[in-house]
Amino acid sequence: MDAETTVAALREDVARFVAERDWGKFHNPKDIAVGISVEAAELLEHFLWRSDAESADPAVARSEAAVEEVADVVIYCLSYANATGVDLSTAVKAKLAKNAARYPAEEWRGRAW
Repeated sequence: MDAETTVAALREDVARFVAERDWGKFHNPKDIAVGISVEAAELLEHFLWRSDAESADPAVARSEAAVEEVADVVIYCLSYANATGVDLSTAVKAKLAKNAARYPAEEWRGRAW
């Protein structure tokens, strides 16, 4: 596990990968958002028709194919941040704060809805 890698370093890695291939001209918010959706759907495909227990099995949930799809989703999210100038650390922290206010732990602990 590479616990030392930062979001900023990953953004730079993705930006370099895109630049080396001259793909920046294709990286508009709409197309990257579509890519996120496509890759998320490909991740879901690994769980289709499986029970909750089967889906939780590490052989399924942590299979090489599923992990690669998660990585694709994250790469597209980093590409979106690069293309739009969104600071992901700030965005995630702000969204967590908003969710904490909307779903106070003392009211929502152990509940889905």
